[in-house]
Amino acid sequence: MKQILFIQAGTGIDVHGQDITKAAVRAVENAIWFNSMPGIEHSLPDQKLENMKVNVRLAVPLDRKLLDTEKVKDAVPYGSVTVDVTDGGMATSSGIILEDKDDENDLMYMVNAAVEVGY
Repeated sequence: MKQILFIQAGTGIDVHGQDITKAAVRAVENAIWFNSMPGIEHSLPDQKLENMKVNVRLAVPLDRKLLDTEKVKDAVPYGSVTVDVTDGGMATSSGIILEDKDDENDLMYMVNAAVEVGY
């Protein structure tokens, strides 16, 4: 990305089921859902939304190999999207194992996201 215009941050949690992708998608949604970018196209090359680039940076605690980055990309409605993954986030006890929620253990996964928008 040549120029970052702004960065949005979010956190996503999967309390039951230990699904790292679900937590990551929720982190991206948390970062972008409550934002509006009026006039963004005026800051992009040729003043076109299709020239927007989005880089999603994720900090994940466990199951990095199970992360479906295509689902994470699908959570971003506009732009050419890339995903970078690093160690981080948190895995901590939910305090209970619920078999009907597909829990394999009592862990809940927390993922942090930084969504960079630019061109």
